[in-house]
This record gives sequence, structure tokens and C-alpha cells, in this order.
Amino acid sequence: MITIALPKGRLMEETIEVFSKASINVEIPTSRRLYFYDSSSNYRFLIVRAQDVPTYVERNAADLGVVGRDVLNENASDLFELVDLSIGYCRMVVAAKDTECFKKNSTIRVATKFVNIAKRFFAQKRLNAEIIKLYGSIELAPLLGIADCIVDIVSTGRTLKENGLKVVEEIFESTAVLVSNRVAFYTKNEEISQFIELLK
Repeated sequence: MITIALPKGRLMEETIEVFSKASINVEIPTSRRLYFYDSSSNYRFLIVRAQDVPTYVERNAADLGVVGRDVLNENASDLFELVDLSIGYCRMVVAAKDTECFKKNSTIRVATKFVNIAKRFFAQKRLNAEIIKLYGSIELAPLLGIADCIVDIVSTGRTLKENGLKVVEEIFESTAVLVSNRVAFYTKNEEISQFIELLK
């Protein structure tokens, strides 16, 4: 049996649709149970927070996982990327009220929950950045004057627009990918290869 970690929420629903098209029949439990099986009992699925998927896979609690590139880039996890599932499309961007925010101060105040991505981005730009970690409502930070800009993930950009922010620069595009634990990739290679074939 292969164990697959799935991210809670909309991305899990999109993933289940992809699996269904590949004849992997699963139903998300209506109870609070955090694991379930496909109809053939060949696959066990774990329901976890998106940010935790790489940890479950890397620590061998799951053989495979579905996770966005944004989470992978933030965590710098030691996993194999097997298949781009072409779902969950979004962009990692820098956004601000003022598109000239990089030029205003010697040190740029950046609000984000993607601390590592933000640090790498501003280091590559050779810009001094003070990173302010927030867990939600990031768009408020520039409006309230605690940050010059934000680094965040956006899909439609509507929330940015409604809060008076504009994209200053796109850092990268993100979609969901199927990842594998490095040990499981070799010890369960036949089963994992069969699973990948179903997705193609």
C-alpha cells in the first residue's frame, strides 16, 4: 500500500478530481477522520495542512504527497518532484501600494508568511530587507504602515486590488506537484511508477 499526504481544502478537492480521472476512486470522508482509502484499498490518503505535506513525506509518514511549489520552495524539502499536476495555479509576488517601493528606503520592510522565499528574493536583488512574519491578512501591513510591501501567493489578484495593492514583481509561478520520499521512491518504485502511469 502507498500512503499519500493530501493538503486540506480546495487543493485536495482538485487533486481528488485528478485522481478520479485516472480511475483512482476516492471519497473524502464526511467525518473528522484524517485518513481514508481508495475503493481498491491500494492507496491510503492522509489529510494534513498544506505546509505539513513535505514534513510527512520527508519523514516517511507518507510515501507521496501533493504540494504547491510555493510550500516546497519555502521549506526547501529534500524530496523528489515526480509529476506536475497542473492544478492549484497561483503566483508568488511582491505587492505594494507604491510600485517604486524598492527605491524609497535603504531597508525595505516586507510582511510575509513566506520568510525564506522573501529573504532569498531580496538577497538576490542585493536589497536590504527587514522581514516581518505574519500568518494572515498580509495585505493589511502596507495599509497600516508596518511594511513597505508584501510577499504573498495570489491566484486572481482580486484581494490585492481590493486593498489598494499592485504587483511590483512576480517571483515565480506555482502549481501543485506530486512529490516522493527519497527512500520510498526506491523501496516502492514499482508501486509508485504504476501510480504515476495512472496519472499520465
